[in-house]
Amino acid sequence: MIPIVPLASNATSESRPNTVFLDRDGVINRKMPEGQYVRSLHEFHLLPGVPQAIARLNRAGSRVIVVSNQRGISLGLYTVDDVNTMHAELQSELAHHGASVDAFYFCPHGKDVCNCRKPLPGLYEQAVAAFPEIAPAASVMVGDSLSDIEFGRRLGMRTVFITADPTHRKPGAEKAMELASLHVADLPQAVEAILSGQL
Repeated sequence: MIPIVPLASNATSESRPNTVFLDRDGVINRKMPEGQYVRSLHEFHLLPGVPQAIARLNRAGSRVIVVSNQRGISLGLYTVDDVNTMHAELQSELAHHGASVDAFYFCPHGKDVCNCRKPLPGLYEQAVAAFPEIAPAASVMVGDSLSDIEFGRRLGMRTVFITADPTHRKPGAEKAMELASLHVADLPQAVEAILSGQL
């Protein structure tokens, strides 16, 4: 097991976030090898401990929002409806564990054509439009790529990098670990760190 490695300290229970932003592939569900995409329910497999981790955030009163780049839509590999179907199935599975995600936002575009592809702020702006009480200082971004960490840092959030399977990491993982407030092995460890005040 990879230990929790705090890169920023002095957090207390009073600094627990009211919103936790989660990347999807590699954080919630198993990631495909680099250059491949999760295209359907057949390829969507939850990672161990994820429902229980999200349930812990729910019980602690933290809003849980998924923000995900889904470039495969622009490449014609799957559709918006396919993504919505996967998210509906995820909600159903989470419900069996007393857990839920408050909202899903995803970028369907290719590179350099929009404001919503992380690390750009469009997905955050969509979330704030629906939940105006969200504030970066009271939020955490949990992701497994450099774009996730840059997304959170640019907005002023605390960030957690999921080290996950090194064979499926995107380029830039080492820099992401350096920039993140914390790096851990998986979402359950991230939630433990968040709720125990290590962040």
